[in-house]
Amino acid sequence: MTIPLPQQVTAIHAVPARLLNCGFRLLILRELRIGNDPSNFAWIEQNLFRKPQRLNRHGLSFATAFLPEIVSWLSETSGRPTLHSSTGAPCRNARWPVLAWRGEDRVWTRDVKTIEWFVDAVFYDDASWSAFRQRWRDRLCLEKAQA
Repeated sequence: MTIPLPQQVTAIHAVPARLLNCGFRLLILRELRIGNDPSNFAWIEQNLFRKPQRLNRHGLSFATAFLPEIVSWLSETSGRPTLHSSTGAPCRNARWPVLAWRGEDRVWTRDVKTIEWFVDAVFYDDASWSAFRQRWRDRLCLEKAQA
């Protein structure tokens, strides 16, 4: 089932996550460019990821990170996000979901163009994804028929 996107460029309400194979895709950010002006960004309301805008000494950062309560749950069920290899070097815990930005061009009425920025979260295995989906079902906004 395809989830319809908002019908107005100014809409920032949460939209249901799209199911992926062993994960989900969630609309997080809308980029609007008008002429040669810098881009405008709209934060899309949702309850899974921290707001991406974080000022740092180099400017504005759009990193992805789950909200603290989800990080805590993932740590309890999958271990720490970073482990140490046999040599002691830090390495990513493969049991944590892989997060990646995905941009999709969208043309609205009156030829207004945006980039819809989604975050894809792909889980290690079906059991991890099923546990996440069951625990955070209300935040994913999945319809019962999909879950």
